[in-house]
Amino acid sequence: MDQPAAEMYILSRLRSGLPKERTYHNFSHTLDVYRSAVELAMHAGVKEEEMNLLRTAALYHDSGFMVQDHDHEEAGCTIAREALPQFGYGKEHIERVCDLVMATKLPPRPKDQLAMILCDADLDYLGRPDFFRIGTTLFWEFKHYGVVKDEHDWNELQVRFMSAHRYFTETSRAEREPLKQENLERVRQWLIDHPR
Repeated sequence: MDQPAAEMYILSRLRSGLPKERTYHNFSHTLDVYRSAVELAMHAGVKEEEMNLLRTAALYHDSGFMVQDHDHEEAGCTIAREALPQFGYGKEHIERVCDLVMATKLPPRPKDQLAMILCDADLDYLGRPDFFRIGTTLFWEFKHYGVVKDEHDWNELQVRFMSAHRYFTETSRAEREPLKQENLERVRQWLIDHPR
């Protein structure tokens, strides 16, 4: 299994293949999820082979956006199934990667530790100081694709989403949940200050 070559392959495709209108689900987001996943996995003591599969899944998790707007996780699995055999990934490894990618489909339903790590990494920014900067890129993307009409719609969506969201790993619950709650309160306050 040549995991570094599989990484280089998908990074090269993502760099040029993601639509420019994907201002959030873009190359930077993929790298951010990768970094967060590796960090969480190191905290959890994940072993090397599992770590390599997690790294692969982190890089492929939104690759389906290169192909389609909806059910991008399934499209990402198709890309993984087509690409990974050439890098020595066996069927079992590829299906494990696809299971992890599918776990990130909203609402996330991780079935094991690696899936919990990837789901938390995917939404790590909710509990970080750069929440509003990153959130703005998702607002632009959602506005472009007609998911929200305006900032009010967007902030109502954020309140619903963040109120229902839960981190799965101990590390994320300890390190991200408190600031996520503060960020959520600031969004709620924005809605109070900007009534329709």
